[in-house]
Amino acid sequence: MADPKRSAGTRNAPTAKTTRKGRKKRSLWVRIPLWILSLVLVVGVIGAGVVAYAYTSIKLPDPNSDFSTNTTFVYYKDGRTKIGSFQVQNRQSISYADMPQHVKDAIVAAENRTFWTDPGISATGLLRAALGLVGLSPADATATGGGSTITQQYIKVMYLSSEHSFTRKARELLLAAKMGQELSKQDILEGYLNTVYFGRGAYGIEAAAQAYFKVSAAKLTLAQSVALAAIVNSPGNLDPASGKQQAADLLERYQYTLNGMVEMNAITAAERAKIYDKLPKFPKVAKDSAFGGPKGFLLTMVKNELLANGFTEEQINGGGLKVVTTFDATAQDAAVEAAQKMTLQAAGTKKAAKNLHAGLASIDNATGGVLALYGGPDFLESQWNWATNPRPTGSTFKTYAFATALANGWTFTDKLNGSSFTPKGDRVPVRNADGNFGTITMQYALTHSVNSAFVDLVTQLDDGPSQVQQMAEDAGVPDGGHWDLSNRIALGNTEVSPLNQAAAYSTFANQGLRRDAHVVAEVYESNGDKTYTADTEGSQTIDMDVAVDTTQALTKVTQDGTGSRAAYLGYPVAGKTGTVGYGVEKKTAYGTTTVRETRAAWFVGFTAQVTTAVMYVKGKQGTSDLGSGFYGATWPLSTWLDYMKVAMDGKDKVAFEPATSRTSTQAPTAKKTHTAKATASSTPSATETPTATETPTTEPTTDPTTTEPSTEPTKTSEPKPTSTSTGGP
Repeated sequence: MADPKRSAGTRNAPTAKTTRKGRKKRSLWVRIPLWILSLVLVVGVIGAGVVAYAYTSIKLPDPNSDFSTNTTFVYYKDGRTKIGSFQVQNRQSISYADMPQHVKDAIVAAENRTFWTDPGISATGLLRAALGLVGLSPADATATGGGSTITQQYIKVMYLSSEHSFTRKARELLLAAKMGQELSKQDILEGYLNTVYFGRGAYGIEAAAQAYFKVSAAKLTLAQSVALAAIVNSPGNLDPASGKQQAADLLERYQYTLNGMVEMNAITAAERAKIYDKLPKFPKVAKDSAFGGPKGFLLTMVKNELLANGFTEEQINGGGLKVVTTFDATAQDAAVEAAQKMTLQAAGTKKAAKNLHAGLASIDNATGGVLALYGGPDFLESQWNWATNPRPTGSTFKTYAFATALANGWTFTDKLNGSSFTPKGDRVPVRNADGNFGTITMQYALTHSVNSAFVDLVTQLDDGPSQVQQMAEDAGVPDGGHWDLSNRIALGNTEVSPLNQAAAYSTFANQGLRRDAHVVAEVYESNGDKTYTADTEGSQTIDMDVAVDTTQALTKVTQDGTGSRAAYLGYPVAGKTGTVGYGVEKKTAYGTTTVRETRAAWFVGFTAQVTTAVMYVKGKQGTSDLGSGFYGATWPLSTWLDYMKVAMDGKDKVAFEPATSRTSTQAPTAKKTHTAKATASSTPSATETPTATETPTTEPTTDPTTTEPSTEPTKTSEPKPTSTSTGGP
């Protein structure tokens, strides 16, 4: 009831005068909000009508006709010959009644705790999804389950794509609402648990139980069920087999799911406490025969490159992609055959060959695409890829020092010290494999791989070690590796993988134009649309004249020097041998003596079209002694030659660009300095270990040296090296 005094006073109050102008003004201020309200109502009615029409007209697609297995196939560069596939959808559907109750409860607790009461969509989920579409997703979106209900996730998996767009999201919401009205919750949950992706190629709870725990879904324990439900949130990032961080992230999600099950009264607090602190035991990951043999290394590299370029684990393993790689089927077969044949010949027996490792990487100079790669005989036996594993490079690193000198104005005929000497401030003399040469030219030093001359060269350059490092990085050697920033940097203690060494030498073949090595050329969606093309444009990172002249200097190595057998290819060839030797103290019955161990042997060579690097190492980690007579000019060059004969078959004989005036005896008027990026130490360590992954029983007593014999072969027929060879190229 209203206040009577206030009502009477109001009725007896004097009436204020209102002008026509005042009435119009007041009327205008009243009408504007009414107009706005009317407009909102009209838009709302129209929008509601559109939504209502869309809802009534949209129909649930038939999953039997619209849902495919979405296998991703990987092809060689021809786009027709298959290398393999990424995880055909492994799904074994089971009925709702056959699904353990704790599996159902766990997935609801992990993904959608209001599942049993919501209409298929949620208001809070819609808000999170909307914020996510505009880049404002809450920081805890992943931890709390994201913006989709189980019904929406089921719709997306069965009928839609993972595209991030308002159109796709709107269709998902309409279909989810429709499904929520037409199917029971049990039917939706059954369909979801039979189709959702759990990782490891497993679609559905039955396949997941077998992939992760080697049991059927019916035999899953509570802890195992919760772990699988937790993995669904991000299979590519929550697989404990991927590493400690992934296992830790899974434990966090696992505990979140357990807490939800207690809140839902699905389990008791006591049941939670028994399994809360640690994950269930995961059996060792089953080997996938699809990755068996050398091709497993190729498929792994393809997958890693796709991930690095924004493709998700789910897209790769179940997105129905067509991936065209850069690998050439013929070249790849030749690489495998050459590496395995020469490894066996060098080792002598199959048993010994298991401890000797060849790494080969071959690059198409025109694109940067990897034509062939040999990382080992069987990916399933060992995932250690010797083509991508860095090891000391030996004399193949001298190329970067030579190019650095050219960039500083040096010429091929500038003089260097070709005899053993001890650099100022050092304790250990620099020695050469073939003794002392006296004063020699820079070209002679490269052709015959004279160690002392290159140490002399680096010491004469202003901040020489840092300049050589920068030149190597400009060519394509990755930064952040095991750099030897001493005056002996050219001798090759710096560790580089065959793949990166091939990519860097390819820059010289391309006249200073650097193209990044890659293995994925194109990616197509299941509907045929191309969604990815590799960047092959490249950039000029080394002065053209420097690269051209360095290439010409390297042709002398393959004509008259340590790599002269490369001439048997029958094409214009440039290249460099490399052998890494260490003086190691060993105790004997007669006391301590220093012996030389060969830790790596290389040959890196290129034609105008193809660059290939071959490396040999020994032992589990590639740090054991290769033995006497193992040089870059023997087995690595033989492997390179066997492979390149196939890789170059049918290609034109293209000559390299002629050298510039740097080959003459006339020095330029002024020398320029190649831009350096770091400060080097002028004194090398006298006990430096060859790799960061190995500590030998006794440390090397001298710095690593490169030993390249300069004897030329008889060219009437191709020589056949033996594992006991003590000389020759």
